[in-house]
Amino acid sequence: MTGGGGGRPSFGVARPMQGEGQGGAQFPPIESAPLPGAAAASAPTSTPPADGQSDAMARLASREAQVAEASAKPEGFEASVHRIKEQVLPRLLERVDPEAAATLSKDELAEEFRPIIGEVLAELKINLNRREQFALEKVLVDELLGLGPLEELLSDPDINDIMVNGPDQTFVERKGKLEIAPIQFRDEEHLFQIAQRIVNKVGRRVDQTTPLADARLQDGSRVNVIVPPLSLKGTAISIRKFSAKPITLDMYVGFGSMSPKMATALKIAGASRFNIVISGGTGSGKTTMLNALSKMIDPGERVLTIEDAAELRLQQPHWLPLETRPPNLEGQGEVSIRDLVKNALRMRPDRIILGEIRGAECFDMLAAMNTGHDGSMCTLHSNSPREALARMENMVMMSDIKVPKEAISRQIADSVDMIIQVKRLRDGSRRVTNITEVVGMEGPVIVTQELFKFEYLDEGHDGRIAGEYRSMGLRPYTLEKARQFGFDQAYLEACL
Repeated sequence: MTGGGGGRPSFGVARPMQGEGQGGAQFPPIESAPLPGAAAASAPTSTPPADGQSDAMARLASREAQVAEASAKPEGFEASVHRIKEQVLPRLLERVDPEAAATLSKDELAEEFRPIIGEVLAELKINLNRREQFALEKVLVDELLGLGPLEELLSDPDINDIMVNGPDQTFVERKGKLEIAPIQFRDEEHLFQIAQRIVNKVGRRVDQTTPLADARLQDGSRVNVIVPPLSLKGTAISIRKFSAKPITLDMYVGFGSMSPKMATALKIAGASRFNIVISGGTGSGKTTMLNALSKMIDPGERVLTIEDAAELRLQQPHWLPLETRPPNLEGQGEVSIRDLVKNALRMRPDRIILGEIRGAECFDMLAAMNTGHDGSMCTLHSNSPREALARMENMVMMSDIKVPKEAISRQIADSVDMIIQVKRLRDGSRRVTNITEVVGMEGPVIVTQELFKFEYLDEGHDGRIAGEYRSMGLRPYTLEKARQFGFDQAYLEACL
């Protein structure tokens, strides 16, 4: 997320200070910035320091203008159609049996509505051309059978995230950048009904007693809903859409998200049953990476996935997804991730994959990795591979398991083979920034070695971050595990 959440990125945030011998300002304009490796003599020595300052101030003024622009309400064709819909919908509902309408498909309902909509428009003395009438029919059908204004955003393949902040404001993420969407809801009650429609389809509920809910749409998109009194602007809905076309590791190379050598190393790691932890921030692509790695799993292996809201789409035939269950109104019947991990061990899995670990289930996951379920994988939120290990230690210590810290660290070192760090950079691109091996213990410290890393170089005129993927040239510690599957030579060549 640009300008994002938990802190500044760890690289590429500022240019180094330049001395007088080099000429130029501390923060030169991007247009006049020298290319990496350019000779100092080529930089003009007469550029006054004020230029860099004025450029920075111009960028700050531009930022203020963008904030004001983003606060403006959408207008145009879509807004006018929605205004007409507000007038037509009450009269349409008087003429339609909702139960009968619910049995029809969207196309059948549109056919039935066409003459009725014409009558209502005639009553209201509203004249629409063919395009406007078609748009009005679609909006009304979406309102009655679908998710109302959200339908047009869900059908847009360029949109990755949808964030509804109350009835009057909706943002979308398109190509890594946030922008305001040209939709609005009638009122808070209308938005709340759509939220209930989403969660009810997967057996969840959302109301004032349970104001938080995780759910999923029919296409597997993940949904989070939070309602008043916790959300002060009204009902908030966050939807993470998933690509209908599965992403592979080769596609990552094509996108520039990793190098070909990194892709080869990850393919071998997946095929050789390494225990892998995928670490990253929100929206960095952890789940997508896990789906891509699943392509390398042997079709003869039985894989169980365990998640709060099922969103993994494994590219593997023998796959059984499991999902947690929240407590009922009496507070009974809850099935947690930890319960499912324990049960999964009795279901003859070859691999266990956790969508995300965030608590006591970390200990059970480590136990599974360490008791014959090689090739297990999970994701967690963290800023770096070293922090991922610290978070795993903390999650085990936060549980009711009374184990010394050194024993926890040793279990992590024995269980985890590789940590893949993914990041969403400030230009919206998602990159694999580190591939790190867990080597073992040295005293009380877990020892790691980095196989690959992404190094920031520069920022282009269009704001795109330029960098290179470097191999550290180290002999991988997990080479012996790859040798058992006959990939040792290819693995060694990829890492060196």
